[in-house]
Amino acid sequence: MEKLSDSEDINRAWENIKENVKTSTKESLGLLELKQHKPWFDEECLTFVDQRKQVIMQWVQDPSQSNVDNLNNARCDASRHFRNKRNVYPRAKFEELETNSKIKIICYWYRAISDFKKGY
Repeated sequence: MEKLSDSEDINRAWENIKENVKTSTKESLGLLELKQHKPWFDEECLTFVDQRKQVIMQWVQDPSQSNVDNLNNARCDASRHFRNKRNVYPRAKFEELETNSKIKIICYWYRAISDFKKGY
């Protein structure tokens, strides 16, 4: 590197180094896919989250009593939906495990049971 005198030049040089490191790591290592921790979370849950966000934004813009009531109702609806999804998912998974154990896919059965023990 040539001699840098100004702090702007030093900051620009560090930014260049930072970008070069980022691009080289992306090229060599690739991007990491995040593991989904909530397999029951689907598109319907996303719609409830979006509705709740919209109601929150309305409440922030106008904190009237009607918007507070709408916010409470949206939170309750979203929580109820998420709770029902969380409760239905293990039941369906256990039924699937039961059918697999009857078919004699034992290794899958033990792996799924250990996943449930670790996850819950």
